[in-house]
Amino acid sequence: MAELTAPTPAPHDDRIFSVALWVVLAFAAAELLAVIIHYGERLREHQAAARTTEMRAAATPATSSPRRAANASPPDSALNPPASSAAVSASDRLLKEATVLRERGDTANALARLQEAAQRDPRNANVLAELATIYESIQLFDRSSETWRKLEALGPSAGPLYELAQSKLRNAVAGAPPAAPVSHTATDSAGKPIDAEGIPEGSLFGITDIKTEQVPDADAETNLRLNIAVRKRPGVSYEIGKLRINVFLYDSVEGKVVLTDADTNSEWLNPRHDWSDTDTETLIVSYRRSKNHAISSEAAISAAAAAITPGKTTGRSKKRGEATPKPQENDAGQRQYLGYVIRVYYNDKLQTVRADPAHLANDAPALP
Repeated sequence: MAELTAPTPAPHDDRIFSVALWVVLAFAAAELLAVIIHYGERLREHQAAARTTEMRAAATPATSSPRRAANASPPDSALNPPASSAAVSASDRLLKEATVLRERGDTANALARLQEAAQRDPRNANVLAELATIYESIQLFDRSSETWRKLEALGPSAGPLYELAQSKLRNAVAGAPPAAPVSHTATDSAGKPIDAEGIPEGSLFGITDIKTEQVPDADAETNLRLNIAVRKRPGVSYEIGKLRINVFLYDSVEGKVVLTDADTNSEWLNPRHDWSDTDTETLIVSYRRSKNHAISSEAAISAAAAAITPGKTTGRSKKRGEATPKPQENDAGQRQYLGYVIRVYYNDKLQTVRADPAHLANDAPALP
């Protein structure tokens, strides 16, 4: 029986197999090492990035805060303040200045400050109330009522001033007398005592009442009319040609008092105005500033003065050919009507003086 046996490998073949096996193992080890190195690098990068972030976060309060504070954007309220904040601040400052000036008796400059404040902030109830009160004190009742109406239009948000405005307007509608007649006062604007006739003692003529009226005029910035009641002492003879009445109208320009450059006229209500039928004649003086008013060489500031002599032709306070005095200083800026000074002379002797505001009698500039 034949015996079968497996062939024995040759020694050479075993070496080749061993070499091939080691080569395969080497490649496998290299591949595994490459994988380990790859993922190890990524792990180290991730850890390094995490540490960097932590370090930056820890260092930010100490090293970056000043720069961040310097570069940080201000809050929206700082970049975009309310549109009227500057105007409100300025109007409040002007209101305080006006209050101080009024307490010192400087009504003209106080009024100028308040007018500017009202232009800057027309919804400031405190400014409107103070402005209306000053208008009342200088007997500009039409302007006072107009200002109270502006305050009333603000509604209940104005608080107690809203109720005050309503009360003032109700009294005006009810016909409450705005001011006592001149005959009830002790003196005129020059300090001369007024007697029972309403005429200063020792004078032949006096002024018993002055009413300021607003004239509706869509083309005018301001249109006023003064009704001046000129009274003659009853039972005393006189010569009409010796009576002279000077009327000066004034504006406020940037807190300064200057003679107006507005269009002015004067005329007597009674064409005869000779006091033959009555002891009182009414002189009407008008003041009109158009919306596009401009100063001309002819209608310069001196146009404010009207010298009225009864018995002679009256009309515009200044005519062509008359000399034009030099303009007042500080003539630039926004002009607004301020008041008047009226002087009555008989036989070149001063009879009486009326001024509104009263301080204009001594402080206001006159023609040279």
